Amino acid sequence: MSVTFSVTLIPGDGIGPELAEATVGVLEATGLAFAWDVQQAGDATIAAEGTPLPDRVIESIRRSGVALKGPITTPVGTGFRSVNVALRQALELYANVRPARSMDGIESRYTGVNLIIVRENTEDLYAGIEHRVGPDAAESIKIITRAASQRIARYAFEYALRNGRRKVTAVHKANIMKLSDGLFLESCTQVAADYAGRVEFEDRIVDNMCMQLVQKPELYDVLVLPNLYGDIVSDLAAGLVGGLGVAPGANIGAQAAVFEAVHGSAPKYAGQNKANPTALILSGALMLRHLGETAAADRVEAAVRAVIAEGRSTTYDLGGSAGTREFAAAVASQVGGA
Repeated sequence: MSVTFSVTLIPGDGIGPELAEATVGVLEATGLAFAWDVQQAGDATIAAEGTPLPDRVIESIRRSGVALKGPITTPVGTGFRSVNVALRQALELYANVRPARSMDGIESRYTGVNLIIVRENTEDLYAGIEHRVGPDAAESIKIITRAASQRIARYAFEYALRNGRRKVTAVHKANIMKLSDGLFLESCTQVAADYAGRVEFEDRIVDNMCMQLVQKPELYDVLVLPNLYGDIVSDLAAGLVGGLGVAPGANIGAQAAVFEAVHGSAPKYAGQNKANPTALILSGALMLRHLGETAAADRVEAAVRAVIAEGRSTTYDLGGSAGTREFAAAVASQVGGA
């Protein structure tokens, strides 16, 4: 009996709607049935509803349990803190998962990179507890708890077991922040003991980790990090494989999951049929895996890799001349013919 998957679709703003349209076409080419609940958020809803993240969006995701989200603009320095952060906190999407894998046809200084960044998604400095200390200073409070640290560590080890990964590396700055990052490292070490003999464990100081990734990324597999370091290191890892345009992302919680491209909304390119939809399409593949449709996810990923390797239907940032729609059509054709 066929199943129809209910999915909240948040097109986003800037280039988001074009990328969302492209991704929907590729996912539907798998032959799976989707019921898309389209929910607008971002710049377009501020004037009409007074917020970039109306309550109806969160309610829709709670009903469906899964969402595909295009990029949404985050103001710098002023305005709404972040739709992404608000979603993660409202839905308790505690695990941010960002694969970084080399692809033939994408120019990079590296080959054979295959990393999984697992980032704690709900606390640390991104908890948003900050205030002014007089007119010329400000203070942000870093929150690290044992419960959240053990939860993200366990997610990383379980991910490694499910996906045949060999090693988990905890990344921290416990040499300086002995209490907060010390607690994160202690929590990861405690959880690692439950997986001894099945998954290797090690730890690295975050600045050394950045150097190690640039020098010898092939030594690493699954990295687990607190929120801020995970945000930074996941972008570094994306740079190893071609940039944010090819970097998918997943936000996982016990009751819901949101899948999104890592990059921004690039409003200056909106409506020009220029943007590369690879990151959101690959995020859609992560969504398929989450829904248990592993074979369909494999087909989507293989199709993206094949189109990029061939180089005839790629977007300008990948050295081609195809538009967003043309690239997506080529991928969908590969998926449908698989």
